[in-house]
Amino acid sequence: MRRRALFRDRQDAGQRLLPLLRPLGLTAPLVYGLLRGGLAVAAPVAEGLHVPLLPFLVRKLGVPWEPELGFGALSEGSDTPVLNDDIVAQCGLSPADIAAVRDREAKELARRRAVYVAGLERPDPRGRAAILVDDGLATGISARAALRSLRAQGAAPLILAVPLAPPDAIDDLTGECDRILCAEVLPIPRGIGGCYDDFHQLTDAEVLALLRGAAKETP
Repeated sequence: MRRRALFRDRQDAGQRLLPLLRPLGLTAPLVYGLLRGGLAVAAPVAEGLHVPLLPFLVRKLGVPWEPELGFGALSEGSDTPVLNDDIVAQCGLSPADIAAVRDREAKELARRRAVYVAGLERPDPRGRAAILVDDGLATGISARAALRSLRAQGAAPLILAVPLAPPDAIDDLTGECDRILCAEVLPIPRGIGGCYDDFHQLTDAEVLALLRGAAKETP
């Protein structure tokens, strides 16, 4: 018999994060959703905190023969990818392998920047509380790249909020931010998608609809 999923969808997951974030009493925090899926989780967070919803660009670098296994990530604001040295070594990836994947994902990052961010006013995070939201952590490499970029931009305090993550992923990211909030800390043998009833890949149209809807809700 199929186990019941932890979350109906990303909207439900975002609602589950609000009771963890509200007690922090942050003043006008910046809420960033990791594109693409993290933006759908961040939308109810931003709405519940009455602050703008901001997209954050990051691309996982997948092992060429197993793309879902991330060996690194490329984040906006940095031309240098963050690498998981253990996975790079285990998979025997050469500098040429890494460069080929990086170059391909950099092109997709640029495309998404043109689609999602062009013309969008995003505040300077320097000296501002920032909440980075994703739909879950597996290896955590994408979140690591984004957190380092936001830290370099001066965001403080810097908070990572995710619906679910295994304990080791949280431990690995502890030094990358000031606080990690997670609704469900547990092993995820079925992967993040297996913990959702609906975990479809968001389209460009869905992402843009979320951003337009959030802009209307924000005073």
